[in-house]
Amino acid sequence: RGHGASGGQANVQDPDLETEDIDSVIDYIAKLSWVAKNVNASGRRISTDPVLGAIGGSYGGGYQTMSALDEIAEDGRTRFDALAPEITWFDLNESLAPRAVPRTVWTSALFAAGAAMVPQYIQEAFAWGAATGQWPDGTVLGTPTEGVPDLASEFARHAPRFFSDQGIKLNIPVLQRQGISDNLFNLNQGLHIFRDALTKKARKRSLFVGYNGGHALPNAVPVGTAGGSDACSGDWTALRIAFFKRVFAGKNPSSLLPGRYNFTNVDGAKCFNFNSTKKLRVDVDEDLEVGGGNSIPITIGAGAPINLPLTAGPITVAGIPKLNGVIDTVVPDSRVFFGLSMGTTPADAQVIQNNLMPLRRTLPGTGSRFSIELPGVAVEVPEGQTLYLTITPVSDMYAAHGSRAPGAAVLTGLKLFLPTL
Repeated sequence: RGHGASGGQANVQDPDLETEDIDSVIDYIAKLSWVAKNVNASGRRISTDPVLGAIGGSYGGGYQTMSALDEIAEDGRTRFDALAPEITWFDLNESLAPRAVPRTVWTSALFAAGAAMVPQYIQEAFAWGAATGQWPDGTVLGTPTEGVPDLASEFARHAPRFFSDQGIKLNIPVLQRQGISDNLFNLNQGLHIFRDALTKKARKRSLFVGYNGGHALPNAVPVGTAGGSDACSGDWTALRIAFFKRVFAGKNPSSLLPGRYNFTNVDGAKCFNFNSTKKLRVDVDEDLEVGGGNSIPITIGAGAPINLPLTAGPITVAGIPKLNGVIDTVVPDSRVFFGLSMGTTPADAQVIQNNLMPLRRTLPGTGSRFSIELPGVAVEVPEGQTLYLTITPVSDMYAAHGSRAPGAAVLTGLKLFLPTL
C-alpha cells in the first residue's frame, strides 16, 4: 500500500489497513491449488490455511510482526507458520524518537524518501516536529495543547508493543536478525520483539542474530566505531531456508545456531553465542574525581562529551545496559545523550557500534530520578582497554534536536547494569 504500483498511501503498518491487506493476500494464496496447506488434528487439509513463512527487513519486517499479531488478536491464531524479520521495530515511537527526542537524521531521510506516499496527518506532524524539535504527541512540554499533532498516539498502535502490552504474543518460531550498529531500529528494538512479543514456548523454537549493519550510519559527534558485518549467520539466505524447512517439517529449528542469541562483536571478527547473560552492577560516580564527591557536572545543549571509566578489560558485554540515576537541571526541556565507549584513555574512547540514547527532562528541577536503557551492544573489551560511559550534550544522529537552550546539569547516584558473558 503506497509503494510501487499498489496505489493508496503508506500508513506505516496501520493495524486497520496494511495488516488487513496482508490478510487478503493470504486469503488469495490459500485459494491457489498448488500451495501446500496445513492439516488439522485428524490429518485433513485446512483449505484456508497455507503453509506460510515470511521474510523481509525494515518495513518488510514490520509487516510480518504486525500482520501475525493482528491476526492473533482478531482470530486467536495466525496463519503464518514462521517469520524471519530483520532490522525492524518493536515500538515505533521509541525508534523514531527515543524518549520523544527525534532521531533527526533518520526521520528527515525517511520523510524525504516517502513524503509522497504518506497521508496528510503524517506530513503535518513531521512539519510540526521539524520546526519545534519535539515529537508530535499532542502536547507542548507535556501539557496537552490544542492544534498540536498527535502522531505518537497513532503510531503507538502501529507497533508490536501495542499487542504485547495487551498480552497478545507470537506463538510461532521466529528467526530475528537485528543490526547492533543500526541507529534507527537498534538492537534494543529487536531484543524487545524477541523477549516481549513472543511467547516463552515460541522463544524456545526461535533464534536471534545480532550483526553490524542495518540502518547504520557512522557516528561522528561523538566519534563511534563498528566494523565487519555478520560473524554469526554464515550464509544468511541459507540459514533462512534451513529455518523454514525445519519449521515446515514440524522440527525445532533452534539447533541451527550454537545459542539462542548470536551477536557479532563490534569489530566483526567474532560471534558470541549464548542463552543468557549475567548482570554486573557498576556504581559509576563512586570515587570519581569529577566535580567533587559523587556529583557529575555536565553541560546541556553545547559542549564536549565526557567519558567516565567503568571497568578495565578483559570484559564482554552483550545486550542492553540499563542506567539509573538522578538529574538536577535548571534548563527546561533538557536533553543529554548516553552510550558505552571503549578505548585506552578517555581521550581516544569511541562510541561502541555508533549508538547513543537520550535522556529528556521537560521541566527544570532537582532530584529527578531516571531509569533508562542504553543502546544494546556486543563488545569484547580486551586487556589494556577500558569500558567507558559516554555522556554528551549533542549527538549528530539527533542533530538540531538537543536541548532547546544551553546550560548545565548535575548527575548523581549513577548505577549502570551491564549484561556480561
